[in-house]
Amino acid sequence: MKKIILAYSGGLDTSIAIRWLKEKGFNVIACLVDIGQVSNKALAREKAKKIGASGVYIIDAKKEFITDYIYPALKANAVYEDKYFLATALSRPLIAEKLVAVAKKEKTKFVAHGCTGKGNDQVRIEVSVAALAKDLKVVAPVREWDFPSREAQVRYAKMHKIPVAATKKSPYSLDQNLWGVSIECGVLEDPAFEPPENAYKITKSAKLTPSKPAYLTVGFRNGEPTTLDKKKYSEIGLIKKLTKIGAAYGVGRSDMIENRLIGIKSREVYEAPAAFILHTAHKELEALVLDRELLHFKKIIGGKYSELIYYGLWHSPLKKALDGFILSTQQNVTGEVKLKLYKGSCVPVARTSEYSLYKEELATYSEKDKFDKKLAEGFIKIWGMPYRK
Repeated sequence: MKKIILAYSGGLDTSIAIRWLKEKGFNVIACLVDIGQVSNKALAREKAKKIGASGVYIIDAKKEFITDYIYPALKANAVYEDKYFLATALSRPLIAEKLVAVAKKEKTKFVAHGCTGKGNDQVRIEVSVAALAKDLKVVAPVREWDFPSREAQVRYAKMHKIPVAATKKSPYSLDQNLWGVSIECGVLEDPAFEPPENAYKITKSAKLTPSKPAYLTVGFRNGEPTTLDKKKYSEIGLIKKLTKIGAAYGVGRSDMIENRLIGIKSREVYEAPAAFILHTAHKELEALVLDRELLHFKKIIGGKYSELIYYGLWHSPLKKALDGFILSTQQNVTGEVKLKLYKGSCVPVARTSEYSLYKEELATYSEKDKFDKKLAEGFIKIWGMPYRK
């Protein structure tokens, strides 16, 4: 039998993919990349083997996910279409990297994933695999099998006694990691209706959050978050702490009509408390320490960077070139930002930095004012010269 390395999550698609690939004559080895979604490794291993996997790799990549994927996106302020913090999109090139590594170790030319035939993840994984090991053959069961609907997949799982979380009563498709949760399917596919509360996995409804606000102070060094309320945290510890606090205050929900790479619009629901908090704080600190032209131009770059991530072009020459620019902008992004969390909102209320470009004596209207107003008249005449009749 030909060995194949399956990117395994334990969800509906990849669970029944193990059985389907076996029926097609493959010896399936499951590769579970832990980026914050695995609560019980022993149980995950046991489930994959029970379904039919001959071997299981569980790779702890949480820290790598943060330092090599999340932080570069945070420094770029990369948010796709101003709402999606790219939690799922950022994980796919990392998963592809681990797939390739396991395939080389197992000396096989076949890898597989559980992505659908009209989603973005198939592109992200397959383009990344091709960039890292062009000789590997990718098998995409969900794209190839003859299941007309998600309900049919649930029936298949039930028929073969494959335990899955998705049911007819709760048909949501979830993808979760340290950076956030992506939620699809079921009633969410009708954009005319509000998402029901049972669709959300980690955040509280705003009406159920505390009646008093919470204040947080996030410290950054060279664009990377390092402290929370003056206390140092590990990369994983900081994101977990912010996720817990943000979720309790209903922060980080997004309900959007999203333009997928393959050309269709889809209704997507996301939860990303830590991402929302850190992006808000990071942008506010940049506003304090970057000059106007750099700040405005970087916003354009950030939009493009988010598209490259979303489009699966993590390994593209343009993305690598933009990395150099973004890194150069972060040298002075050091300081603290105080945030107010209340009823689903996250608002910056104070910011400090040794590299601050804010000068009170120039901005104030008090007696401390040192701005030479006489210069304004000449400036206005020169600035408006091209437009005078």
